[in-house]
Amino acid sequence: MKALLGDHPVTRQFKASSALEFADVKVPNTAFKRVVRDLEFDVAELAIVTFLIAKAHGKPLRLLPAVVTARFQHPLLVTAKGLKPKDLEGRKVGQRSYSVTTAAWIRGILAQDYGVELPKIEWVTFEDPHVAEFKDPPNVTRAPAGKDLIEMLLAGELDAAIVGEAPKDERLKPVIPDPAAAAQSWRAMYGAIQINHMIALKDSVSPAQAFDLYEALKKSRAAAGNPELNPFGIEENRRNLEVAIDCVWRQGMIPRRFTVEELYT
Repeated sequence: MKALLGDHPVTRQFKASSALEFADVKVPNTAFKRVVRDLEFDVAELAIVTFLIAKAHGKPLRLLPAVVTARFQHPLLVTAKGLKPKDLEGRKVGQRSYSVTTAAWIRGILAQDYGVELPKIEWVTFEDPHVAEFKDPPNVTRAPAGKDLIEMLLAGELDAAIVGEAPKDERLKPVIPDPAAAAQSWRAMYGAIQINHMIALKDSVSPAQAFDLYEALKKSRAAAGNPELNPFGIEENRRNLEVAIDCVWRQGMIPRRFTVEELYT
């Protein structure tokens, strides 16, 4: 079976001992289009928002209840203009692509926790969605070809941006005040973590094969010390997935709220 899987603490033992044919891809998100458009991989690390959109468009994929990456996204909305969340209305905010998971989480945080009206923001993107059938909302525009997100931000062409990693440039500050405290408050309020990537399987993978893969991944997670932000198990991830589904549905990116059980079938 062909597989796409990054080098994470919880996957290292699994990758070292598995007979799967792993793609030579260092950064898994660069191959997510191959997962959902070409259906190239039987087993794949996949961003949760990409998975939900793919599910909504009938892609033959299902989840394993295994979180390989998660984090709280609050520090990743940055500005060089000293803006706060409500200040973003009427302004331009850059992001790699509208449907990427970090961007979806941050938009949900802005709308639900800070009362920001998302349609009043011009969202500037640099890439197509992973799922070809997904259509960006009308307040999304594309950056000119050859432009760089951080360069546009520092030049004042963007008022804020959603970035993949916390920037080292001291001119860029978080839009959300005290993002670490805000993340703790969010976790307490919602009783969840913010999932980034889980394991997806093609429907052609049999239940017996799925069970064996999951058991091997569990052993790999145990070898990494069972990190808190890598929960495994259906019930262990029920609330996390409910909150993710709700976040994506509220933004109109999927037509209805899936049940958690639907994601595994």
